[in-house]
Amino acid sequence: MTHDGNAAAALLARNLEVRPDKTAYVFGAKEPSYRGLARDAARMAHLLTTRGVVPGDRVALALEDSPAFVTAFLGTILAGGVATAMNTTLTAEEYVPILEDCGARLVCADPEHPAASAAGDRLIPCARTGPDLAGLPDSFQAVPRAADDLAFMLFSSGSTGRPKGVPHRQGDCFVPAETWGRPILGLDENSRIFSASKLYFAYGLESSLLINLSVGATALLFPDKPGPYELFEAIGSFRPTHFFCVPTLYNLMLRALEPGMDLSSLKVCFSAGEALPAALFEEWRRVAGLDLVDGIGSTEACNVFLSNRPGSARPGTSGLPVPGYEARIVDQDGRDLPPGQAGDLLVRGPGIAPYYWNRPDKTRETMLPDGWLHTGDVYVRDADGYYSHQGRSDDMIKAGAHWVAPMRVEDALRRHPAVHECAVAACKVEGLDRPCAFVVPVAGTEPGPALVRELRAHAAKLLPGYMCPVRVEFRRDLPKTPTGKIQRFRLRAEAAGKTN
Repeated sequence: MTHDGNAAAALLARNLEVRPDKTAYVFGAKEPSYRGLARDAARMAHLLTTRGVVPGDRVALALEDSPAFVTAFLGTILAGGVATAMNTTLTAEEYVPILEDCGARLVCADPEHPAASAAGDRLIPCARTGPDLAGLPDSFQAVPRAADDLAFMLFSSGSTGRPKGVPHRQGDCFVPAETWGRPILGLDENSRIFSASKLYFAYGLESSLLINLSVGATALLFPDKPGPYELFEAIGSFRPTHFFCVPTLYNLMLRALEPGMDLSSLKVCFSAGEALPAALFEEWRRVAGLDLVDGIGSTEACNVFLSNRPGSARPGTSGLPVPGYEARIVDQDGRDLPPGQAGDLLVRGPGIAPYYWNRPDKTRETMLPDGWLHTGDVYVRDADGYYSHQGRSDDMIKAGAHWVAPMRVEDALRRHPAVHECAVAACKVEGLDRPCAFVVPVAGTEPGPALVRELRAHAAKLLPGYMCPVRVEFRRDLPKTPTGKIQRFRLRAEAAGKTN
């Protein structure tokens, strides 16, 4: 999978040759074609070079899902720069250290956005439709790049600490389509793609930009915060064939699904970002009449490396390795474990980031010799080769002589009709770690001692005693990252301050 040359130029060239007038994106009433996309990317590249961008310079993109993001992303790479996507939900104070860390030469942001004040004189003003490109040439000679030269950079979600810059190379831009999008999801030029995950996250960038442009499909750009009703409305109007979302939002959509909400266009509903509980899979199939195809990837891979297959999804698992990837489950000493034993998941394959930006310590911990990536996830593999997520290594609970996987306890609790959401973290009981459940009850349910007893009795029927939560606490909501991942470390910190 070697791709020499400028990745943005390659992503645009095939579409210009075969389908120049086809709609590349739908954004409200605007439907830019592939020809228009190439023109605007070329103009953006001219703008960046006139502002001093040279090969290797980082250009920060603090932009919502919009034509502005796609234009800036492609234009930066055409000009030889490194398109550096930024979380759009941060404060001005939070942008300052990230912009300093990546050494951004320029910052693309709306003038009213907090990133604009952090940018100062580096700002390129960008409305949702893009920057002012009037009068700039419609074509641009792409800066030659080698496959290993950097093309873009993402930042980890920061679910357990400050975000880490994750750079990716020119050749990495083609990996999601070649290994996952085409062979597993069946995406092609007739597909219509809708991702609830944003472009500044790997999951959204893979589906809505890298795969969309690779296969010549049409994607919906959805700039607003996705709620269940907004997602149903967008599905009904855009009529996607492939929908990409996270378990938290699928759960909310289940609660909001009403007769008449039209999902008939959907061929594939994919779930990633966090492990999909088996109970949620089963309920979505029952209510929506569709399987949820679960998989796992990471910012470091900028791809999904374990995935179920449409038509043969196995609930409670992340599926099998994606073509081109290898996976191992190892113990703390790096020794391979047999099926049925839980351990750390290592993966190896194309497109994995070569290092963390300015973080040699984290690079040594995660990017292992011989190309293996230490994912930080705990998995178990069954006799058929399917991988099941047990939790993040930081989230596992050592209850006496036993390891407790929070995901397993959460899946059991979610099967109770009074539970809307839940998360499990360690709490201290007589000096020992034990599972504590934080539960968001279904609307109209009365939280209290009676429900605590009921939930603990329910868990006892489904789990061994050491896995049953010793404490149940009720919450209005759970702490989450912008991607929807539950921040269990915050719950652990809260529980650590309480003892029994």
